[in-house]
Amino acid sequence: MNRIDRLTAILVQLQSKRVVKAEEIADRFEISLRTVYRDVKALMEAGVPIGSEAGKGYFIVDGYHLPPVMFTQDEASAMLLAGKLVEKMTDKSIRQAFESSLLKIKAVMNESDKDLLEDLHSHIEVRRMPMDEHQFPNDFLSGIQRAVVAKDVVRIEYFSSYNEQSTQRDVEPIGLVFYSAAWHLIAWCRLRNGYRDFRADRIKNLSTPGIKFDGRNLLSLQEYLASMMQGNQELQKIVVSFDQPTARYVQHTKYFYGFVSEETLDTKVRMTFLIGYVKPFCKWLLSYGAAVDIDYPETAKEIMLDLVEELTNHYARETV
Repeated sequence: MNRIDRLTAILVQLQSKRVVKAEEIADRFEISLRTVYRDVKALMEAGVPIGSEAGKGYFIVDGYHLPPVMFTQDEASAMLLAGKLVEKMTDKSIRQAFESSLLKIKAVMNESDKDLLEDLHSHIEVRRMPMDEHQFPNDFLSGIQRAVVAKDVVRIEYFSSYNEQSTQRDVEPIGLVFYSAAWHLIAWCRLRNGYRDFRADRIKNLSTPGIKFDGRNLLSLQEYLASMMQGNQELQKIVVSFDQPTARYVQHTKYFYGFVSEETLDTKVRMTFLIGYVKPFCKWLLSYGAAVDIDYPETAKEIMLDLVEELTNHYARETV
């Protein structure tokens, strides 16, 4: 990237949030802090009203806005790809907002770039199986995001799959996380007096009763997730080793089973998982036969032996 393009990109970055650290600019463009200082000085000398706060970073003085900029083909194509993911991995509220944003992007593109996106649209596809059998409204993600920022208590009617019952709860949301092919609302539950993980697609109703909460008394989303990894006794650690050729086939499905980390050995790939139920996990491993070994714990090996014996007895009866 030449310097003129970088200066323009830095200006856009400065307008992206209230304060931008010099380190953030340096990391984004892979330049030194000294180069960042020179570039910012050049923008100021060109008349851009940039202020700075010691120890915090740079900011654009209120009231200044960069005139509309054109998107490059790569930037527009990236947004189109993101739109495909949004379409399959978010709910109606997010899809509508993103579609509106994408239309605004297309509005400032020239005709040839619009034609390129129109052609590219049919060449990108995201496939995802529906993850929940219950047809609840799925338009709550935007509302949850607003509540997280505004520190609003959220009132939800939540369907629990394990007992097939619905409960009404007032919760204090700390964030959203996507794992196991679904969005999860992490919140302090006033009914249970503790942190809870709610599948967003199992929320039947959602409203904000107009009650504020003090977010300073809650864990951050990152702190909650770290504590779950380190101290949740309900999750069990399982370590398995796949043959390297087989490991390539589990790169996607492993995330459905509590994948944490992996280590490449000579001929194996050792993977660590945190799971709630061992037997369903062992049934998944069974499909890979002798191409996988359980390293830890011994109880998982015993479950595998029981499953194999059960299958052997089942098919032995059929051949009698």
